Amino acid sequence: MTPRGEPVQVLVAVLTYRRTAQLAALLPHLVAQLEQVDVPAAVLVVDNDPDGGAATVADRVGPRVRYVHEPRPGIAAARNRALDEAAGADALVFIDDDEVPTPGWLSGLVRAWQDWRCAAVTGPVVSRFAVAPDAWVAASGAFDRLTRVTGSRVAGAATNNLLLDLAHVRGHGLRFDERLGLTGGEDTLFTHALVRTGGEIRWVDEAEVIEPVPAERATRAWVLRRTFRAGSSWGRARVTLAAPGQHRSRVRAELVARGVLRSLQAALSLTGAVLRRDVAARSRATVRLVSHAGLLVGLTGFVYGEYARPAAAPTAAGGSDRGHR
Repeated sequence: MTPRGEPVQVLVAVLTYRRTAQLAALLPHLVAQLEQVDVPAAVLVVDNDPDGGAATVADRVGPRVRYVHEPRPGIAAARNRALDEAAGADALVFIDDDEVPTPGWLSGLVRAWQDWRCAAVTGPVVSRFAVAPDAWVAASGAFDRLTRVTGSRVAGAATNNLLLDLAHVRGHGLRFDERLGLTGGEDTLFTHALVRTGGEIRWVDEAEVIEPVPAERATRAWVLRRTFRAGSSWGRARVTLAAPGQHRSRVRAELVARGVLRSLQAALSLTGAVLRRDVAARSRATVRLVSHAGLLVGLTGFVYGEYARPAAAPTAAGGSDRGHR
């Protein structure tokens, strides 16, 4: 991290893919956030649309917003482009293009980073539904706000509310794995790798972002797809981060045993919930069962392509992610 007392620069990166209306709504909020920090700061828009459709939106906002076009499809490629474009910055902050930061969000992340001198800072994402979800979806936990005590250390984080200390990232040669572009999970792998290098990720419970949940996501099918993908991404990340050879085989065997045992436990819980006609318990048990199934599949190296693009889209190396849902 930049030595205490030296000037720092912060870059806020928004990765976008054909969501110009959401991007247009977000950018004024980010510019307002820049005014609340006492260090030089700017916004970077990385457009992952092959047609570069967000250029006009970004250009309208003003000089504190810079636009770049990353035509290689996929969120991992776009995140790596953000790392490259942040060559002159000390901290890089990621936020999704469909989110809205709460007041004090950016200043809270930056202040925590400066005070704790850690490798990364993250905070909660709060779901805001366009339509009220049914009881099954509400009980699933998929949209619950994760709460921790401010200052807590975490083992990994998503990139929809994340500040990275670029000295640590550069010093350890960390990059987002572009093989995970169309499946997601590149943030899981990246942040767990960051911790493996000795970096600390700290939590700031006050640094919230709001994530709108459209009606098409507040469904059982979407929850189960996301749960399966998350489980498989985590399983693949654990094996990837393990040392090759015998140690990796041991990690895989231990996770298989744990996944099978917990799948059986979840299946028993599901059976009981069905017999009791308990919707909430049935939802939670189903989500656990699907998550463990995803874990077992992920240990084989397969991850569901949640963010696969239409066949007409370019197919060069790269991917997509949470910000491209």
